[in-house]
Amino acid sequence: MSNLAAVKASHVPAMQMEEQELIEVLRNSLYPGAADGSIKMVIGYCRASGLDPMQKPVHIVPIWDSKSSSMRDVVMPGIGLYRTQAARSGNYAGVSEPEFGPDVTETLGGVEITYPSWCKVIVRRALPSGTIVDFAATERWKENYAIKGGKEKSIAPNAMWLKRPYAQLAKCAEAQALRKAFPEFGSAPTAEEMEGKDLEPRDVTPQQPAGRPEVSAYPDDKFAQNLPTWDRLIREGKASAEGIIAKVQSIGRLSENQIEKIRSLEPIEGEAQ
Repeated sequence: MSNLAAVKASHVPAMQMEEQELIEVLRNSLYPGAADGSIKMVIGYCRASGLDPMQKPVHIVPIWDSKSSSMRDVVMPGIGLYRTQAARSGNYAGVSEPEFGPDVTETLGGVEITYPSWCKVIVRRALPSGTIVDFAATERWKENYAIKGGKEKSIAPNAMWLKRPYAQLAKCAEAQALRKAFPEFGSAPTAEEMEGKDLEPRDVTPQQPAGRPEVSAYPDDKFAQNLPTWDRLIREGKASAEGIIAKVQSIGRLSENQIEKIRSLEPIEGEAQ
C-alpha cells in the first residue's frame, strides 16, 4: 500500500471499526449474503486504494474459474468508481449521451430479446492547455452481454441484461471511454463488464458465448459465395451484419477475418477510425 493510500484509508470512518464489525455492517447493507472472505477482499481493496467501503466503490462478482471448474468471488471496481475518480481529477469535461446502433431481435438460449447492435459513448477531458479532447469508445452488445449460465450452461442473457439491454451496454461503453480518457486510474474491467464472464475465457469466438456446443469452421468457398447476397440484404435493409453473423454462427464457426468482412458491409456511422 502506498503512503498516500494509507493516509487516506486512516481518515475513512469505516476503517476505524473493528474488522468483524465492519464485515457485519457491509454484509447487512451493501453486500447481503456475501461470505466473510469476499467482504474482507473488499475491505483490503479499499484500504490499499484509500477508498471508503461504505460508498461501495467496488463490487463482488461471481466469476467462473475454468481451472477449478467452480465459481469464485472476485472484487472489481464499479463504473461509479471510474466516474468519481474522473470527477475528482479536475480534468473531467463531461460525457455524451449514449448513441445506439440498429436494433437486433434474435433468440438466445430460448429467450427472444431485442438489443442495440452497438453503443458509442464519448468522454471529454480537459488538457493542461485548456483544450478539450474527446475519447470515444464503441462496444457491441453481443460481445458484452452477461449470460445466464447455470447448470444448463444457458447462453441466454441474465436477468439484468434481459431487462436493461441498452443501459447495461451504455455502462460498458462509458467504462471503456473513461479508461481511454483517464488511463492513470487503471485498466481493470468494471463489474458491469465482467458479470457472467469467465475468469479464464474458454476457447470460443466472440460470437459463440461460453456453454455453446463447438461447431466446425464455416467453409471459405461457401463464405465467398454468400458474401454478395449478405451485402445485398444489408444494403436493402433486410438484415443487419450482426444478425447475419449470429445466423451463420449457428451453422459454422466464423473466423475473425470472416466476421470483420461481414461487419465491413455495414459501416458504423460516426465511429472513430
